[in-house]
Amino acid sequence: MAARVVSRRLVKASDSSIKPHVVTFSNLDLINDVQYSMTCVYPKPPTTSEFSAVVAAFETRLPSFLNYFFPLAGRIVSNPSSSLPELHCSNQGAELVVGDIGVELRALNWRLSGESTKKMLLRYAEDVALSVQLLSFACGGFAVVWATNHLVGDGSFAMMLVRMWSELVRTGTISGGAPTHDRSLFFRPRDPPSYGRSVAGMFMRWDPERMVNALTAEESFVERLYYVEERDIAKLRAIAGADGRRATRFEAVSAYLWKVFAGVVGTSARLPGAAEKRCRLVWYVNGRNRLSPPELRDALRNYAGNVRSYVVGEAAVDTVLSRPLAGVAAMVREAITARDYDQLYQDLVDWVEVHKAAKFIETSTAGLGSPTVAQTLIPPSIPADTDFGFGQASLVMPVVPTVGRYCSSLMTISVRSGDSGGAWIINAYIWPRLAAALESDEHHVFKPLTAEYLLGTARPRL
Repeated sequence: MAARVVSRRLVKASDSSIKPHVVTFSNLDLINDVQYSMTCVYPKPPTTSEFSAVVAAFETRLPSFLNYFFPLAGRIVSNPSSSLPELHCSNQGAELVVGDIGVELRALNWRLSGESTKKMLLRYAEDVALSVQLLSFACGGFAVVWATNHLVGDGSFAMMLVRMWSELVRTGTISGGAPTHDRSLFFRPRDPPSYGRSVAGMFMRWDPERMVNALTAEESFVERLYYVEERDIAKLRAIAGADGRRATRFEAVSAYLWKVFAGVVGTSARLPGAAEKRCRLVWYVNGRNRLSPPELRDALRNYAGNVRSYVVGEAAVDTVLSRPLAGVAAMVREAITARDYDQLYQDLVDWVEVHKAAKFIETSTAGLGSPTVAQTLIPPSIPADTDFGFGQASLVMPVVPTVGRYCSSLMTISVRSGDSGGAWIINAYIWPRLAAALESDEHHVFKPLTAEYLLGTARPRL
């Protein structure tokens, strides 16, 4: 399967009164400089609408939508003095790309992200802030790929983009306030910058000579798409809450994953000593929900930028395996909630202020020390409204290109679109042994994604 580009054009904001300006990226923005997309997959609409109607909706509404998201019609350029990226907003135009896949949605191998979601992303220039890609399938279904750069905003921002687009097309307006693009309002460094040792240890200098080669990383990992049913999440929550405190959905599934992961690490012949058999989980955290001042949380609700950090939980394999699921869920809870996020974010901003002239990566991604699985959750509290007149999407998932020299596992968790019960769909970049353990586990929590399940024809498991 290869997407064929039918047309590619630039769409400008329609409000000529918006003056050209430059957006200086915040220190939190500068942590991640990678293209990614929020991919929305739609089955054939229940009406007689043709794909041409989808294209017409974007051609008609995208100019007014860009009035709200004017920086996305700009270009990412390097400042000649600092060499740092910045966003020049002169209404150069966002991309609108129309493509044709040529096969049916059901013909894709939904078990593998490389044979499904990643096949839908068309290349676009590094300086483009937004490339909206409309892809048609032979069955009448289609995909809308909102492709951008992490400098511009995180996954919560991308979900806000999809939600506000859907509302604008259906109702003609955006309720709940316009997006905030002004980085100067938040996350300013102190003078002088100050940070603790723990924050300094979160990142390491990018040195290609000290990273594994691309072939080693490629042969070490596999990509999978899984779904986790609501009934299985509920069962895990019931078990994980046996200590008298009800575990959250995320805590319960993380605890289950940690135990399976510890079992894989514990049976590794490459780790002969008991002291060596440790493993860690990393959780990417959305600061919009974690920072304590209520007025700051309110102001960040529609913030078009990055508010992401991460925390780490590390333990001996024997500890994870010997504790009941409730005990491991408590370990997850402690790792996520014990951190002072106000202090963490301020220290992180200050750390970047000192080091932003160099290129750094998150230490946990380098593959050093204990084996690591990172998890990121697209917040279910953000309404996943994807209906812009053609029904709700069957899949809404961030798609990040695989970085060929990182050596840790990553799981990106999305709430199943349109599922009031709260099932999950997970994009996993993991070791083959971990994939085998998850897929053969007697509880069958992680199930390979299928077209039947995704498109709504699978029968519930009894």
